[in-house]
This record gives sequence, C-alpha cells and structure tokens, in this order.
Amino acid sequence: MKLSVGPVLYYWPREKLLEFYNDLIDLPVDIVYLGENVCSKRNLMRTKDWLEVGERLAASGKEVVLSTLALLEAESDLKRLRRICANEKFLVEANDMGAVQLLQGKPFVAGHSVNIYNGRSLGLLADLGLKRWVLPLELSAETLGDLQRIRPEGVETELFVYGRLPLAYSARCFTARAHKLTKDDCQYRCLDYPDGLTLSTQDDDRFLSLNGIQTQSARTLNLLNEIDTMRELGVDVIRISPQSHRTDRVIDVFRRCLDGDLEPEEGTRLLTPIMPSGACNGYWYGEAGMEQGGGQRNSVQAADPEPPKSVLRNVRLNGR
Repeated sequence: MKLSVGPVLYYWPREKLLEFYNDLIDLPVDIVYLGENVCSKRNLMRTKDWLEVGERLAASGKEVVLSTLALLEAESDLKRLRRICANEKFLVEANDMGAVQLLQGKPFVAGHSVNIYNGRSLGLLADLGLKRWVLPLELSAETLGDLQRIRPEGVETELFVYGRLPLAYSARCFTARAHKLTKDDCQYRCLDYPDGLTLSTQDDDRFLSLNGIQTQSARTLNLLNEIDTMRELGVDVIRISPQSHRTDRVIDVFRRCLDGDLEPEEGTRLLTPIMPSGACNGYWYGEAGMEQGGGQRNSVQAADPEPPKSVLRNVRLNGR
C-alpha cells in the first residue's frame, strides 16, 4: 500500500504551510495532496503558489495531486476550479461533481465528498476517467469489501485512516458565528484554530470540531490497527490528514507499520498522546463514528489547549 498526505484542512499561515511542505520532501510518503478544499476565503496561497510547491515535491519523487473545493459558492470559485482542472502537470482530486464534469476524459481522483456509495457510481465515474476514489468516511469495512468486489478494473481505492473526520459542509461559517461575526466579515478567525475549534457538550464531552464552514469530529480517526484488514480488502492507498503538530511522527509510525518494522498496537500507543481529543474508529465497524469499535478502549487526551468556555457557549450548530 502507498501512503498519502491529504490536503491541509485548516487555515494555516503561509509560512507554516510552506515549511510543512518543505519538510514533506524528506518524509516517507508516496502521494501529497495540495490546495484549499474547505473555504475560498483562505487565499494566502494562490493557485500559482500551489503549483510551485507541487513542482518541488514532484522533483523529490512524490506524486502530487491538486485538491479542489468541496463547496463552491461564487463565480470566483468556479474560475479557480477551472484553472486547477486545466493544469497539465498534476492529477486533480475532484471534491464535487462540478469538478468531475470539468475533468471528464482526463484521469482524476474522486474525493470522499463526492459520495460514492455503490458500484454503479464507481462504474459511471470510471467511464469519465476516474483513476482513484476515496471511500466516504461514514462507510464500514464491510461496505468497503462489497464495493471492492465490483470495483472497475484499473481504479485504485484510497482510505482516510488518520485525522479529524470531515463530516459536513455548510454555507454558514460556524467559526465566525462562535465569535459573533458574519461570514463576510469573519476576520479570518480560523487562523486562531490550527486544528479547528473544539466543541463540547454540556457534560463537557468533546463532540465536534468547527473548521470554518466544515464540521469535523472532535476525536481523531485512527485505523492503524486495521492495516492487515486493509491489505486483505485490496486498499491501494491510505491517507493521513495533516494536523498542526507532529504530523511527521504520524507519518513515521504509519510507514514503519506498513514496512513491518513496528507493530500497529505499539504504533497506536505512540500516536495516542498527540491526538487533540482522543481516538475514534466507529464507522469502520458500522457503529457510531465517535466511538472506539473492535473492543478498543477510548482514551481522551488533551494534547491541545481547550478553547475558552466563553467561546464554546456561543457556538450553536443551527446557527441561531
């Protein structure tokens, strides 16, 4: 199996992004996804900048894929999408059907937000040029097995195996709302939360993470212990979603487990302290996503500072 690093889902300063991708040059990953796929207002990096980063990564032997927005809302978003899809250098990950339409006839990757749930969808997209698809995050290992048996020839399967789960996208910006700001005048508050704004229940249970217009799980998906099952199911690529701290350690642990130099149980022990709010893997077992399935115990670790209670009290998921 190949190891990929997904696009950075958070709004990091330009210097931090450039440093992150410069470090990736020397890390043992096979595929790197680049680009903004959450919010079009996050434009510290332009398309030209992403292409330049891609050139450097490709020169180091990495496969580079440009990732597109999952939710387009304006003509400016469409113009950016057209530029990305028209590039002749790198493969593109389509995260909505508009991107698929622009890419038909060319090889492309279908991201998890395209929502491929059955063999007919896989076959249709394969006819349009699909090279690789990412399993929707809420599907189980059993469903993956069913889809693998009818997967079109020549199409690769990629699995999101580590990171906070992107659960939903909205026209509203909940991070701005938490600070009593409008989306148009958000003051780029996402920059204050390099791993998202953690939302807790009244019982102080960390529940979700708000990342601008994207809602994520508070807990970090970790499927490291399922590597053998993934191999049996014919998964081609496993994806790590970057976090603001120690992504290099996450990559190292997964690579060593893939190469047989480290047992997954020991790898999980090494990863647990750097997960912002503990681990989850429930979807893999057909259970509630925020749970730990497979007889594993859920241990919540506080690796990042908890947001002020005053901020959490202002958050309302319905936007009221």
